[in-house]
Amino acid sequence: MVQAAELLGLTEGAVRQRLKRESLASAKDADGSVYVLLDRTHARTNADNTRTNADDMNDNTVDQPLSHLVDVLQDQVQYLRIQLDAEREANRENRRLLAAALERIPELEPAREAPAEPREEPETSSPEMEGVEVPLAQKKPASWWRRLFGA
Repeated sequence: MVQAAELLGLTEGAVRQRLKRESLASAKDADGSVYVLLDRTHARTNADNTRTNADDMNDNTVDQPLSHLVDVLQDQVQYLRIQLDAEREANRENRRLLAAALERIPELEPAREAPAEPREEPETSSPEMEGVEVPLAQKKPASWWRRLFGA
């Protein structure tokens, strides 16, 4: 059990728990000794639990899925770099357009100020307007309170 723990890079208690859960294969002999059955995929030979291919240089079946994953991840990185370059270019163009618009702001005509006088003229009649007929289109309708109270 101690040797299996060392090979797996685990503690002896962890190996016992895995045997109890039956996640590791084991065999028991007649005198009660328990042997942990390991294959090459379980073997760990260094402290950081990385697998070495020293024993199975001809066995590429384990490395094939990893190389496929590496290829997929490299494709994704390339796609994201292309997207990032496009976004950077769009951002550069937006900044250029904003700078051009900000330069033009002083050139624009200032807004006209509203006259201080009220727009409506008072409804008093001037002496020179007496006797002059005003067309109906130019007459202002009386306000609602004038119509109601007759003022």
